[in-house]
Amino acid sequence: MKRLRVTTVLLYTALIIGALLSIFPILWMISASFMPTGMANTFPPRLIPDHPTLQHYRDVFTRLNMGRYLLNSGIIATVVTVLSLVVNSMAGYAFAKLRFRGRDPVFRAMSAGLVIPVQVAMLPLFLLLKSLGLINSYWGVIVPGMASIFGIFLIRQYAISIPDDLLDAARIDGASEGRIYRSIVLPTITPILATLAIWTFLSTWNDFMWPLIVLSDERRYTLPVALASLVGEHVQDTELMMAGSVLTVLPVVIVFLFLQRYYIQGVMAGSVKG
Repeated sequence: MKRLRVTTVLLYTALIIGALLSIFPILWMISASFMPTGMANTFPPRLIPDHPTLQHYRDVFTRLNMGRYLLNSGIIATVVTVLSLVVNSMAGYAFAKLRFRGRDPVFRAMSAGLVIPVQVAMLPLFLLLKSLGLINSYWGVIVPGMASIFGIFLIRQYAISIPDDLLDAARIDGASEGRIYRSIVLPTITPILATLAIWTFLSTWNDFMWPLIVLSDERRYTLPVALASLVGEHVQDTELMMAGSVLTVLPVVIVFLFLQRYYIQGVMAGSVKG
């Protein structure tokens, strides 16, 4: 019994230390954003500003036009999230409950794509969007995110639990497939839709590589791309870059902290339903 208690104490101690090490860079980033210019580069490093200032946040919006990039990220992340919920929910429900020729082989082939790195598909996807005239536009960033193998797989695993008798009864009563989808399927899969919405919004907001490839007009840059492009010009303005980083990271951290319960519940429910 005593040995078990010692093991438990050591385990929790290790977890607390790991958590502190993980959160320390974020705390220092926030602290450095309030430091006077040059203070973050002093040695030994300073952890807390002597005279906190909001000047760097003012400069971020006045000198660096961060408000425009914030709006771009918000528009793209919101549109991608909404469209992906519609497309992924329809496809996931179809693979789970609708009967059509080749359904299972197609789903197995599609699921195999989960092991393929995203970077492999970037070149052909870029050439396809170029032929459609979507390069250097918001739609060039939005269209690839409208559907994902992971999203379809997640919805399908959850939608399998919908009773077939319930769907058949609705069809006997004369309900169309669209009506069944709106009135029965969507309310049933709401928990997993919430999970997918959180995951899609966070991943789209934080995406750097694809917007960097597609967008060449600085006015359309998202926050991660804009921040990276400013590093070279303001490489010595550590405090200014930290203020920009806080504006990029903090919103999604807050969203996840408030909604992580639904995220975890949805993922667990999807795994159990499957």
